[in-house]
Amino acid sequence: MNHHPKRRILAITFLFLIGFCLSAFSVSAQDYYVYVAAESEDEVHLIKLDGETEKAEIAKTITVGRYPTETDGPHGINISPDGEYWFLSIAHGNPYGYLAKYKTGTDELVATTDLGMFPASMEISKATGLLYVVNFNLHGDMVPSTVSVVDPEFMEVVTDIETGIMPHGSRISDDGTKHYHVSMMTDELYEINTGALQVSRKLNLRKGAKKMKEMDHSKMDHSQHQANGMKGMDMKMHKPEVKPTWADPHPTKPLVYVAGNGSDEIIEIDTEKWEITRRLKSGKAPYNLEVTHDGKLLVASYKGEAATGIFDLKSGKEIAKVPNSRKVTHGVAISADNKYAFLSVEGIGGEPGSVDIINLETNKRIAVVETGKQAGGIIFWKQEG
Repeated sequence: MNHHPKRRILAITFLFLIGFCLSAFSVSAQDYYVYVAAESEDEVHLIKLDGETEKAEIAKTITVGRYPTETDGPHGINISPDGEYWFLSIAHGNPYGYLAKYKTGTDELVATTDLGMFPASMEISKATGLLYVVNFNLHGDMVPSTVSVVDPEFMEVVTDIETGIMPHGSRISDDGTKHYHVSMMTDELYEINTGALQVSRKLNLRKGAKKMKEMDHSKMDHSQHQANGMKGMDMKMHKPEVKPTWADPHPTKPLVYVAGNGSDEIIEIDTEKWEITRRLKSGKAPYNLEVTHDGKLLVASYKGEAATGIFDLKSGKEIAKVPNSRKVTHGVAISADNKYAFLSVEGIGGEPGSVDIINLETNKRIAVVETGKQAGGIIFWKQEG
């Protein structure tokens, strides 16, 4: 009789531990969602990954574009900071492209606004609330292009900021005050002050290039702006060496990482000193890259190697190279918990694109989801469970 209370206590403790373990398991079993654009299909797919089984599928396909009989070419994609909307750059227009705003969840089109020639990557600043999108100008003349600044609530262009030739790969610092992008044809990294709405600095990324001083645009008259524009036009005669295609700021340190698509390297820039601090040897033709949210790893897509490189940023070493499911690797998106990397892979010819999913704890590809043709722009939306 005296042992019964002890047995009851042990039984209750045992049940509590089982419940705790089940609860902990249910918390870890997350579902992950990413959006990916199929550029040659005029579709955007919502991809769902089951974090328990690590199986993935297309949860939804959204048809996009204005012209049913033509390929509009959805290219860049991003999510608003509050997760309520997603934004899509439509690259091919008549002749200009445009920006489309959709509601997450329902995926209904909310509004559009016209942009420049071949608008590409974009992001919304946490500091200003404005959206900054580079106009890549893929099919236009080799002249300086622009960054369009858009009010995402009213979907109106606030201003266009002149920048380099064929700008691409734009991302904003975590505090929202600095916008970084690269000029592919002039081998430069550009920094825009998001509040002042002007270029604050640019850096030549070639080996042996001289450091350029910070520019004070408030003291420049119109003739000086024109002279700088002409200088940019003159630079088109020089063959680019680095051919930078992407820039991503470190989440906690004053660093920006650039993909050297033509020089097969990842370039690290100290934004306080405004100079290159490291050149990390990469696979062939790195195209996009993203730093994990904890700042420990960098994941780079190798467009010329059908592979994904994973770097340890402390050592600067590539710790894994993961083969992709098909050729022409494109974009990178990393889950909020840093567990998974999602890679869009274009494929070639008439074959479909895909989203390859890599477990960053094991550095192994754990799932492949076939998509529409030429999977390109990709962005992580949310995880839940």
